[in-house]
Amino acid sequence: MDGFLNKDGKVIVDNLILTIQENKNYLSDIDGLIGDGDHGVNMNKGFTMCQDRMKEESDVSFSEALKTLGRILMMEIGGSMGPLYGTFFNKMGKRCKGEEVIDQHVFGDMLNDAVVGISELGGAKVGDKTLMDVLIPASEAYALALAEGKDFLGCLSDMQVAAELGWHTTKDLVAKIGRASRLGERSKGVLDAGATSCYLMMTSMTETIRTLMGS
Repeated sequence: MDGFLNKDGKVIVDNLILTIQENKNYLSDIDGLIGDGDHGVNMNKGFTMCQDRMKEESDVSFSEALKTLGRILMMEIGGSMGPLYGTFFNKMGKRCKGEEVIDQHVFGDMLNDAVVGISELGGAKVGDKTLMDVLIPASEAYALALAEGKDFLGCLSDMQVAAELGWHTTKDLVAKIGRASRLGERSKGVLDAGATSCYLMMTSMTETIRTLMGS
C-alpha cells in the first residue's frame, strides 16, 4: 500500500506536537530578533492544548486529530500565527475526512487545500519572509513530483528538500508582512520564525509518514 491508514495517522499529529514542544525556545529566540519573541510560546501553548484534549479521546484518526489541532490554533491561542496554522490544519483535516487510506494523491490535495486556505487568509507570497516561503515551494515541489509519477515517499522527499531551501532563503529576505516589516532592511540576516516552524513541521510530517509506511 502506497500510503497509510487514516486510523493510524494520529501519530503524525503527536509528533508535530513534540516537535513544537522541543523547539519552543528556539522559535521564540528567532522571533525575538525581529518580532515579538512569542512565537514559540504561543505555538507550544496551542499544540500542548491539543495534546491534552486528545488524551480525553480514544481512537482518534488522522483527520480528527488535524481537525482538533486546527480548531485549537484558530480559536484558542493568541498571535498572528494561530489563525494561519489553524487554517492549515483545518483544511488538511477536512480534505482527508472519510478517506480510509491517505496516499500520495490525497496528501497532495490536502497540501494544496492548506496552501489555498492560508493564501486567502493572509495574502502572503514567496519573497515576503513568511511561512509561505517554505509552504509554497514545498507544495509546488510535491505537485511536480506527483505529476512526474513519483510514489508517496518520492513526493515527500522532494517536498522536504524544497521546504528546507525555502526556509534558508528567508534569512536574506526583507520582511514585507507583520511586525518585522517595520524594520525594513534591518530584518535581513535573520531567519523568519514562521518559516522555521513550518519547516520543522514539514520535516516532522515527512519523517513520521515514512515510519508509518515502513521506510
